[in-house]
Amino acid sequence: MYAIVDIAAETEIIQYVGEKITKKESTKRALEWEEHARETGEGLVYIFELDDKYDIDGRLGYNPARYMNHSCNPNCEAINKEGEIWIVALQFIHKGEELVYDYGYDMEHFLEHPCLCGSKNCIGYIVREDQRKKVKKLLNNKKKKCRRKKY
Repeated sequence: MYAIVDIAAETEIIQYVGEKITKKESTKRALEWEEHARETGEGLVYIFELDDKYDIDGRLGYNPARYMNHSCNPNCEAINKEGEIWIVALQFIHKGEELVYDYGYDMEHFLEHPCLCGSKNCIGYIVREDQRKKVKKLLNNKKKKCRRKKY
């Protein structure tokens, strides 16, 4: 998704919309889609955490916000504003610039979410910014162990 006009910092750009579902339903759908993705190679999960009880399933219906890409060096962020998810500009964005935000995945399953954004902040996996150092340390330790095992 690209900016069609210049966008000022802190501008609400687009709302992430979809079906409001319970956490239980969210987990069920995510597991079903994960299985399908393994079989087909497609990425299908467009579930956005809303609060402790509900999520937004943005897969169905008209939701252009679901097509925004992840970046470890984002120019936007997703904000929960009074029970609605809004994509907001972090900085001035020039017309024609790609709109990207940090998906902010937890490090629990980081190996399942490779990142190819290529930014200077990228560690090769889509992980929340506050957990990137931990993941990077884990990866470095794993590399060191692999090097020691070689004969």
